Amino acid sequence: MRLSQLFTKTLRELPKDEKSINAQLLIRGGFIRKLMAGVYTFLPLGWQVHKKIEEIIREEMNKIGGQEIFMPTLNPRKAWEITNRWKYPEMFKLKSRQNKDYSLGWTHEEIVVPLAKEFLRTHRDLPFYVYQIQNKFRDELRVKSGLLRGVEFMMKDLYSFHRDEKDLDNYYDKVKKAYFKIFKRCGLEKITYLCLASGGTFSQYSHEFQTITPFGEDEIYLCQKCKLAINREIIKREKNKCSQCGNKNLVVKKSIEVGNIFKLMDRFSRPFDLTFINKEGKKKTVLMGCYGIGLGRLMGAIVETSNDEKGIIWPAEVSPYQIHLIQIENNIKIKKFSEKLYQDLQKANIEVLYDDRNNKTAGEKFADADLVGIPYRLVVSERTSIKNCIEIKKRNENIIKLAKIKSIIQQINS
Repeated sequence: MRLSQLFTKTLRELPKDEKSINAQLLIRGGFIRKLMAGVYTFLPLGWQVHKKIEEIIREEMNKIGGQEIFMPTLNPRKAWEITNRWKYPEMFKLKSRQNKDYSLGWTHEEIVVPLAKEFLRTHRDLPFYVYQIQNKFRDELRVKSGLLRGVEFMMKDLYSFHRDEKDLDNYYDKVKKAYFKIFKRCGLEKITYLCLASGGTFSQYSHEFQTITPFGEDEIYLCQKCKLAINREIIKREKNKCSQCGNKNLVVKKSIEVGNIFKLMDRFSRPFDLTFINKEGKKKTVLMGCYGIGLGRLMGAIVETSNDEKGIIWPAEVSPYQIHLIQIENNIKIKKFSEKLYQDLQKANIEVLYDDRNNKTAGEKFADADLVGIPYRLVVSERTSIKNCIEIKKRNENIIKLAKIKSIIQQINS
């Protein structure tokens, strides 16, 4: 992508109405723009990051047997009345011209269970797992913190269907491991912890995945012996100690919830009479689990935890591009040199953001590169081209190296 052709621009000033780091940096860097409180447009660079997070999630869900579907956002009232959840204030509700009641989906248990019922007959049809990546709508009272708490947001929700609790438990553990793989690929592995939370009406416990940051909106109690955390909602119930190892010396940390998983048991299958015939010919109720990750929230958490005073520092797998190529002189020789390198990098399937702008100084280009936060910066100049070299610098390091043009692609790939 040529920066001269990118219709968006970076900003020097902080957005006046945004206090969170993720919103400030993502808006200044030209990744998102605010439409209204809790609703953002993803611009080309931001959508590149979003798609990469989406693909990481999709790959890991497919590895544990997930089958991707896409369910309607517009939901009928009758589905929600069956589970007695039409009354929930989080729902956006609307009426058609025929005076029929609908809601915008904020979760999809009421839609996926009747869908499963159409195909499920016997124990041979179980287990199975379906997921979607789709926009959700929630009438949040506390719309704040940029992408961390919005009214409209993209979410991956996976639903699992099981014959018995043992099978549910086994798959639940598989999802835990898959989630940690996702967070590792997103650069959050060392600061993300499994956190014990209330199971609500579903089970004794559910689990959250909490990423540590001083600017987090949650508070967790972390056991440094076994690395389990407990959220503030249930710490008293756990008698202020780790429920896994009994450690009472818990460390209080601020954090961001980046995922959650629940054992739904029969909470939604029973109201819809989702059953199967077991091996003995008896009718049994299906047990369920659900597993969520907010993509925008995950993107916001990455920015909150991976930045410096100059801007964002993207982990390699989610960065919009791998290379930020900068041409800092506008003479014909350097332009040709830069253009050839740009073409060669693309031919080698290396993603490149090429700053070919003629109306910006070298200082302005470097400042934009630091703000945007792509992992590697390559600089073409008269001084380096004479030596048939190019400057290479990692975004999270201050060391600038010279590399031979012939070997640059090999170095990047390695």
